[in-house]
Amino acid sequence: MSDTQPVQPTPQPAPSPAAPAIKPVPVWKRVVAVILDLFTAFFLFGNLIARFTGGISEKGFRLEGWPALLLFVLIGVYFFVGRRYAGGTLWDRVLGIARPQPR
Repeated sequence: MSDTQPVQPTPQPAPSPAAPAIKPVPVWKRVVAVILDLFTAFFLFGNLIARFTGGISEKGFRLEGWPALLLFVLIGVYFFVGRRYAGGTLWDRVLGIARPQPR
């Protein structure tokens, strides 16, 4: 007779719980968030650029040429960074829209 013991299987780690599923948000909330984000970014970035470039007028601000182009670039960067890296833009977070949204 041999003194061999049966091989015991190695214990496997318990599977980690899956990340909670992101609930779809109504389309109207997403549309409202985009509109409010556009207004917020336009006025915030527009005023900042106008203050540094002398584009402030009695009626608000006026941007032409490269300051206007810079405004559009900053608005695009705001949406890209907000949605891709920050978990949502300002109004996405206020309205409770988790990112990324299921299609």
